[in-house]
Amino acid sequence: MDSSTSSTYHVETAGHRRSTSQDTKGNLSHQVQEEDVSSDHQSTSSPVYFTAKSKRAAYFTTIFSGAALFSDGYQSGIISFVQVPLKLIYGTDIFNATVASRISYSMFVGAVIGQLGFGVICDRIGRKIGLVSTTLLVIIGAAMCAASSGTTPQGLLWMLVVSRGIMGVGVGGEYPCSSVAAGESADEVLPGRRGFLFIMVTNFVIDLGYVISALVPIILLAIFGESHLEPVWRLCLGLGVIPPLSVLYFRLRMADPARYRKSHIKRKVPYWLIFKRYWRRLLTTGGLWFVYDFISYPSGVFSTTILDVVVAPGSPLIQTAGWNTLLYAFYLPGAVAGALLVDRIGRRKTMSLGFIAQGIIGLIMGGCLNLLVKNCFPMFVVMYGLFLMMGELGPGDTIGLVSAEIWPTSVRGTCYGISAAVGKVGATVGTLAFQPLIERAGNQGPFLLGSGIAILAGIIAFFCIPNIGPDSLEQEDIDFKKYLEENGFDTAQFMGEQVPVNGPLDPTADGK
Repeated sequence: MDSSTSSTYHVETAGHRRSTSQDTKGNLSHQVQEEDVSSDHQSTSSPVYFTAKSKRAAYFTTIFSGAALFSDGYQSGIISFVQVPLKLIYGTDIFNATVASRISYSMFVGAVIGQLGFGVICDRIGRKIGLVSTTLLVIIGAAMCAASSGTTPQGLLWMLVVSRGIMGVGVGGEYPCSSVAAGESADEVLPGRRGFLFIMVTNFVIDLGYVISALVPIILLAIFGESHLEPVWRLCLGLGVIPPLSVLYFRLRMADPARYRKSHIKRKVPYWLIFKRYWRRLLTTGGLWFVYDFISYPSGVFSTTILDVVVAPGSPLIQTAGWNTLLYAFYLPGAVAGALLVDRIGRRKTMSLGFIAQGIIGLIMGGCLNLLVKNCFPMFVVMYGLFLMMGELGPGDTIGLVSAEIWPTSVRGTCYGISAAVGKVGATVGTLAFQPLIERAGNQGPFLLGSGIAILAGIIAFFCIPNIGPDSLEQEDIDFKKYLEENGFDTAQFMGEQVPVNGPLDPTADGK
């Protein structure tokens, strides 16, 4: 901290007014405090105090909270390709459908543990400790995946399963820790556009991880060739260490967001009262997340497997990887389109639109699958991409956003973690069911089943997801505190009302 400290900004949610203050060097700073134009609504929220550095700190909080979510997209996408060389190296007698599913869902099982455990940790202990711990777990797990070995091929594959499970705990923990911290800082960075910013630093980053996971195998295949597949699959997994390593330094220097320090419960958390108030929301967000992950994760994880089946027999592996890159590229425009829509038409309509559009495209593709594959394979890839794109535009963008907004700050990580964990259960179930469904119903089976469920989920989302406004985070904290007081809970358990922000995630801070 330099000696020219700035005067504090006084923010009150009850009204707005403009004031000008002066720092010790004579620099003028301005602040707008909005007057509540509604005569019948008076906010009871307490003031929060910010220093001049708080906005810059919020930029760093938002960026580096969401950046490591890249690992989830990369690791979920890369395993789709890795399974192909593993099958070529060890043969279908050793690397069969059961082993393929086991390797895929091990990360999802770990993610469920991470989401539940770190959801509680980031609420009770702090956002920073959760973010640092998950980053270390992802680094260790990714390194172990690349170094998998054994006295037998089966032993090597079991080590890969266990390593992906360890990494999954870290990846899963990123969801409540990263998303919650990013959401709590987004309002200060881009007022009125929290939804857009949240999506761009969370879901868009995950989708970018998928795209990079498709490009990396092409580069490695071009370097090593198809006759040296072992270094290809090991490097594919090992390069997943880079994203979490790149943010570890900044996370070690961060502080917890001001909103969390103002509102978190220090002890005696009233879990029964929390469940009693929010069980319907947990059921809605968890159920919709289950459906989305049930449809989307298997479609992404097994995309290379599907393309390997439908691409002309004997085609080079690099050709399959190329088609997979094109397929994953559809994720990005879907994420951006959803980010642009979500603050304009609302979370509920965006989610419903995406679900229903995905269902319609999936039904068309499932019904015409054999015809498309035989007569116009590029059109099959485009429709497959549109199917994934609509999933990102709707539930992919909004389910995490809604789950980060509808809970009070003091239990946001816990409730977000529960919702996300239910979603990962859906991913696990979908992954386990995907291969058997293809074997029994053909390649069109997963698309037809998933599309029917998506349309139903779109209808449910339209009627069950609450409307969320720009002031929802603050208002939910107010309502929750009032609810606890009405039920006899001593709200002195909360942190103090006046919390100075000394620059969390400010690289010029001393890191203490």
